[in-house]
Amino acid sequence: MREFTVPPLATAPQVGGLADSVFDHALDDPDRVALARKDGEGRWQDVTSGGFRDEVLALAKGLLAQGVRFGDRVALMCRTRYEWTLFDFALWTVGAQSVPVYPTSSADQVYWMLHDAEVSACMVEHEDHAMTIGSVIDRLPHLKRLWQLDAGAVEELYAAGGQIEEEVVHRHRRAVTPDSVATIIYTSGTTGRPKGCVITHSHFMFEADTMIGRWEPVFHSRPGDEAATLLFLPLSHVFGRMVGVAAIRGRVKLGHQPVLQAAALLPDLVSFRPTFVLAVPYIFEKIFNAARRKAEREGRAGPFDKAAEVAVKYAEAMEHRAFGLGPGPSAGLRMQHQLFEKLVYSKVRDAMGGRVRHAMSGGSGMDRRLGLFFEGAGVTVYEGYGLTETTAAATANPPERVRYGTVGQPIPGTTVHIAEDGEIWLHGPNVFSGYLNDPEATRAVLHDDWLATGDLGSLDEDGYLTITGRKKEILVTSGGKSVSPAGLEERVRAHPLVAQCIVVGNDRPYIAALVTVDQEGVDHWLAIQGRPPLAPADLVRDPDLEMEIRRAVVAANTLVSQAESIRTFRILAHPFSEEHGLLTPSLKLKRRAIEKAYAVEVDALYG
Repeated sequence: MREFTVPPLATAPQVGGLADSVFDHALDDPDRVALARKDGEGRWQDVTSGGFRDEVLALAKGLLAQGVRFGDRVALMCRTRYEWTLFDFALWTVGAQSVPVYPTSSADQVYWMLHDAEVSACMVEHEDHAMTIGSVIDRLPHLKRLWQLDAGAVEELYAAGGQIEEEVVHRHRRAVTPDSVATIIYTSGTTGRPKGCVITHSHFMFEADTMIGRWEPVFHSRPGDEAATLLFLPLSHVFGRMVGVAAIRGRVKLGHQPVLQAAALLPDLVSFRPTFVLAVPYIFEKIFNAARRKAEREGRAGPFDKAAEVAVKYAEAMEHRAFGLGPGPSAGLRMQHQLFEKLVYSKVRDAMGGRVRHAMSGGSGMDRRLGLFFEGAGVTVYEGYGLTETTAAATANPPERVRYGTVGQPIPGTTVHIAEDGEIWLHGPNVFSGYLNDPEATRAVLHDDWLATGDLGSLDEDGYLTITGRKKEILVTSGGKSVSPAGLEERVRAHPLVAQCIVVGNDRPYIAALVTVDQEGVDHWLAIQGRPPLAPADLVRDPDLEMEIRRAVVAANTLVSQAESIRTFRILAHPFSEEHGLLTPSLKLKRRAIEKAYAVEVDALYG
């Protein structure tokens, strides 16, 4: 199949903007719990619709008082916190545009984004972020204001706006239309320079309303309960941003968790008790591995592995029945599954707070077996696919029929087309407006409103999309971080002892590299140390050479954020060659061929 369309559920909005839902919900039901935030003692405190409306209004008044105007761009450099969502909706209330910045971004990255977007003000979380901004502020003539959350920024803005009339704020809000720009989200490009994706209020509203309309039943643990989700994805990423928007728009109780590590996240899942979660495969891998290690410590590794096998078989049988390919689990399999429900599966769900029965996964590909395990353990994971350019999800597995190992069908109102070369093209009201200040890059990906994604895929007979590779060379870690390898590789190669470098990390927990050495350079380096030449097999184990290569890697890592940095590397005994099919005639790396030829070495980097 070359093309598949799902009819729309939601129409593109004709009037209004994203902030209207905050005020409409407060008017309809001011006492409904809309969010929860932690107090100074770490306890969750409810925030009502009316209370959140009042905070958004007060902050919007403060922004106006401090010079933020309709159409201005304001950067947000912060982890996933309540205040980010508060700032987002306050900015949208006055018609300003938010520019998310990863909190781990380097000074060079921060400079480029704030300069390119002509940002006039910036909210940061703490002093380290303020110092990063400060290191480049002399090259940012448009930047006039800097607010620091941990230095009382919100209270400062509340106080500043005390004399602003509410009607002034509402006049700004009523001037916002669906076509107004809501945010500029920077995403890695093939050149390594981030490009600013222009996302409008309409893009967000269509995407959120479509997801709510089609997937709302999975927001609940059981029919009729209060839907609640804990947001721990980075709000600087479009996936996290969409979760926040959809939760507010869909009346889902929303909490925030700033630390993605399992040690901090798992306790908050238990205390917040969400009814569903939206995550990247990394989180599900961590939950599974933590459960496996716990069983091993308790001397129950064997039973756990048996339970995992039963879960996968059970889920696979259920999947076959959903697609008319089988009768479902046998009586014996159902009995085994029931036995492990109390012993294993309920404990896995308890680690997620106890109420989660549904989850959504995106950002990178999830292993089919892992998805089947969670299905068998009582948590259905709906895997999807999208880009910043599609305002998050463009495809997702439907609630009735999940096909594990695929990223589902187009979301309602969207079309997936597979080009002749296998590239995935997307069309729908969620496709972005283009790249800021870069018409050439926009023309390269937008063709009569069709987005050429650069990803490769195939559609099955039911319209389910499977991602088969990436036409472009952007790596996506299992944590959902997009990384452009070219800049890193170029900087490592700049070291005189390095011949070639290939960065790896697709669907892996972190970025790593394979490095080959320049033999002449190494021979010279050894000679000046008074050391004899070394055989290739001895070179790769030489501690002094490893230290030299590590310096090259450290130098490369200064160009990027921590999440994009090379965590580990391996020195290879022989260079990549055209003769062995690893280089093109112009000496470019054949990435897939290299990763296949050195699969053992790549696996060892993550062992």
